Amino acid sequence: MKKRNKIIYWIATIWLSLGMVSTGIVQLIKMEEEVAKITQLGYPIYFLTIIGVWKMFGVVAVLIPKFPLLKEWAYAGFFFVMSGAVFSHVAVKDEIATFFGPVLLIVLTLVSWYFRPAHRKLISINK
Repeated sequence: MKKRNKIIYWIATIWLSLGMVSTGIVQLIKMEEEVAKITQLGYPIYFLTIIGVWKMFGVVAVLIPKFPLLKEWAYAGFFFVMSGAVFSHVAVKDEIATFFGPVLLIVLTLVSWYFRPAHRKLISINK
């Protein structure tokens, strides 16, 4: 059971990291399609830099050893930015296909967070 959980954790975490890095790079270099998308959603173009940088830092935080509090913040940040993307697409009545990427990254975030090994979790003070 423990080995299965570790495999699930690493598969989800690697895919999550690849998804965040690839979308973060696209946002940081301000690809034409990404600029059009963020503008259509009603956000300023500089928002791409903000979320692109946050994604990169978040991936580093999730992958490096130790720093469990930082990992919690990174997972929360991933959840917030991706759920924000979903709600932004809902607000402008985008096609259902636009939800796939953000929803997949939310699922990967939750799976990675849930299956993370004990040494990557915060220890409760109340124990």
